[in-house]
Amino acid sequence: MGRSTFDGPILSGDNRFGPQRDVGPVLLAQQAFLDFAVTSAGQANYGGGSGVFVTSDNIPNQAATIWNPQSGAYSTNGPTVATAPTADASGTIYRGVSFLIPQGSNITDVIIDVGTLPTDGSVTANSIQPYVSNKFATATGVYATMAAITSATRGTATFVGTQLDYAYGTLQDVQNIQPGQQPTWFSQVVVTLKITNTSLTTPTSGQIAVTLKYAQQDMNIGNATTYPYGNFD
Repeated sequence: MGRSTFDGPILSGDNRFGPQRDVGPVLLAQQAFLDFAVTSAGQANYGGGSGVFVTSDNIPNQAATIWNPQSGAYSTNGPTVATAPTADASGTIYRGVSFLIPQGSNITDVIIDVGTLPTDGSVTANSIQPYVSNKFATATGVYATMAAITSATRGTATFVGTQLDYAYGTLQDVQNIQPGQQPTWFSQVVVTLKITNTSLTTPTSGQIAVTLKYAQQDMNIGNATTYPYGNFD
């Protein structure tokens, strides 16, 4: 199977130019599968640990670096590492996934698939509350709202109020600074899973898949005179 990797938004359609131009952005996805029986970073399906989230689309799964959102403020020092997610405590466990996507993207969905509920071997979680934000979150985040998941099922996101604006054009959070080049920006989307039940301790099993769907926006749209009639794509 071949793989193609390149920079820039993907547009697809039948007619590239003219008044009947019908191209549109391609829907993209990043995903991480968390198996809480896997406890070492660098192994397939690593589920994270106390104070440790994982990165998306990394085979095998790696521990994530969560950055302090920069909110568009340029810094020659680059991004700074945020405080780690809250450590495991009896009754409340935090696990999650950190995604980096092109800034200004349009988030169309966040999907949480619970294959088996997390358990420490004696106590099984009775609630998984997702929070979707641009940082580790313990309350409703800037990007989406999700209901608590209480069984092996699928949960999906809703977008309310200002979440609609931020999800349509994601924030400038993290700079990618390369020597001799202008910095580029990423949006950071962190899906936090608050896993709870009385006396629950660090899970030793349980499987959860986290999927982020988005479209990269065309940030060089031009104007009505030169675009879409010019050969920009």
